[in-house]
Amino acid sequence: MTDYNQVFENNKRWVASKLSSDAEFFQKMADSQQPNYLYIGCSDSRVPANEIMGLDAGEVFVHRNIANLVPNTDLNVMAVINYAVQHLGVKHIIVCGHYNCGGVKAAMQPLDLGLLNPWLRNIRDVYRLHMDELNAIQDEHERYNRLVELNVQEQCINVIKTAVVQRQYLEKGFPTVHGWVYDLRNGFLKDLNIDFEGILHEIQKIYDLTGSGLMQKDNNQ
Repeated sequence: MTDYNQVFENNKRWVASKLSSDAEFFQKMADSQQPNYLYIGCSDSRVPANEIMGLDAGEVFVHRNIANLVPNTDLNVMAVINYAVQHLGVKHIIVCGHYNCGGVKAAMQPLDLGLLNPWLRNIRDVYRLHMDELNAIQDEHERYNRLVELNVQEQCINVIKTAVVQRQYLEKGFPTVHGWVYDLRNGFLKDLNIDFEGILHEIQKIYDLTGSGLMQKDNNQ
């Protein structure tokens, strides 16, 4: 129980530190939230969203799951995206993976993982889409890390496929979708420089859910 009780002692010190710099900090937090960022990341305990971004409470709306997946059948992540975009008005949606991801490695093992099988199959699907590139990488460690990047890329595409993101971008010019990878070895974030507008225009050939003709409009400019 010592470690468990220590959490509450840590909480008291954290409260005191916040109040010492801003006596109204918690009142402001209680009144409302207006984050600019939606962060969709891995549940890995070594990747704390706010801390790696250098942002404080109230600045990042966070959703985390195993291997930072965005399946369209997962009502949890779909609800988070909808709420963040439509009600909070976030300007940026970030999908953040991390190198040496246990979920990515587990997905590629020839093992029956029970309940995890249908979830991790999303990563196997990413491998299938990029099989030629991945199979050409001889070093297994490098191959897995490249799969981490490609998984982030494909989850960004899944975000862009959603109606709420397409509609909000058409009407207001945001949010923009970004893909990042966090390096556990040095603490740095890598921006994969996802071509948001290019992907949006390309996928709307099939995934246009607005009926707006956004792709044609932008191409004619």
